[in-house]
Amino acid sequence: MTGRLVIVGAGQAGFAVAAKLRSLKDMRPITILGAEDCLPYQRPPLSKKYLLGEMTFDRLLFRPESWFAENAVEIRLSTPVEEIARDEKVVRLFDGSAIPYETLVLATGATPRRLPAAIGGDLDGIYTVRDRKDADLMAGEMKEGRRLLIIGGGYIGLEAAAVARKLGVEVTLIEMADRILQRVAAKETADAMRAIHRKNGVDIREKTGLVRLIGEAGRVKGAELSDGSVLDVDFVIVGIGVTPNDRLAVDAGLDTAGGIVVDAFARTSDPSIYAAGDCTVFTWRGAQVRLESVQNAVDQAEAAAAVIAGGSEPYDPKPWFWSDQYDVKLQIAGFNMGYDETVLRPGSREESLSVWYYKERQLIAVDAINDAKAYVTGKKLLELGRNADKAVVADPAFDLKTLLS
Repeated sequence: MTGRLVIVGAGQAGFAVAAKLRSLKDMRPITILGAEDCLPYQRPPLSKKYLLGEMTFDRLLFRPESWFAENAVEIRLSTPVEEIARDEKVVRLFDGSAIPYETLVLATGATPRRLPAAIGGDLDGIYTVRDRKDADLMAGEMKEGRRLLIIGGGYIGLEAAAVARKLGVEVTLIEMADRILQRVAAKETADAMRAIHRKNGVDIREKTGLVRLIGEAGRVKGAELSDGSVLDVDFVIVGIGVTPNDRLAVDAGLDTAGGIVVDAFARTSDPSIYAAGDCTVFTWRGAQVRLESVQNAVDQAEAAAAVIAGGSEPYDPKPWFWSDQYDVKLQIAGFNMGYDETVLRPGSREESLSVWYYKERQLIAVDAINDAKAYVTGKKLLELGRNADKAVVADPAFDLKTLLS
């Protein structure tokens, strides 16, 4: 038994730290401080099955309330932290109280970027996609025949478009860059996803920005776009990226660089303080990265917990992601940062393909659209550190499984 561990943040990473410590039979006192008013829950289904009404909120919970008592984990909800006093080793709450810690974990996540008020960003009817409240508010807007403008052609925007179309909402999606998914995926993947969305009735406008939102009685009613058009709009979803929640770290004097800087053991510049999840930035393959994914949140948090419990294994990410849109499953293995070549492999059925990313002739990532075999094979190759000959990958007649033999 050692001193108290305080975890700031009750999301995927915060919960994973506590659960991993208990699975390792580490029974030190744990207090989780969550800003939301509900127990830790899965976020990805919020913008999919939960918003569609196919999954109730209780099914999103990682564990029922009883788990926390049974595992001696104190959880305080609706409890945002005001500051960290490192010299006293306490976190201060907004009600003036303080909680001492021996070890502190920051799992504060990230916050969606919002539109500036100068272009109408403060009007009612504008939403981001991050937590339960966001999903609940949007659910009331998703009615057949209503008109939705989505700003941003990344995964958040595309997933929102898919859900809206399933519910009969008319959708226009604008992307300021040359194409959708420009920051995160190759042209081949973007081309395939664009075709799928247009087939499902989404009006996708690339190289198109927002000039301003038009309001009436304080609520959004229209949008003026950079292509000169003016749309009638009933509501807006903004998916233009997130900002890491590093204010507490900055104010406490910890090292930050577009996120809380941690080493390979999830330690910050203060040896008593760790961080995990979307709020962190760390060195991987020679570059500073911030991985916004469930995989990173869980794996980095569990690596931190193992070190806190006395282990010495560094965190070595094995990135994977996924995105469900309509009946299409996009699965991604690896991280395509810095790729200089791609290979397109046709799949065995309609709307099925994979895109293989290479950097200096070495395989670094795979996007698989409705192609589980390509995803599984690519993921395994990456985990094993093996390469895949580009000519072989491009041949749809070649059995990918033989690459693993």
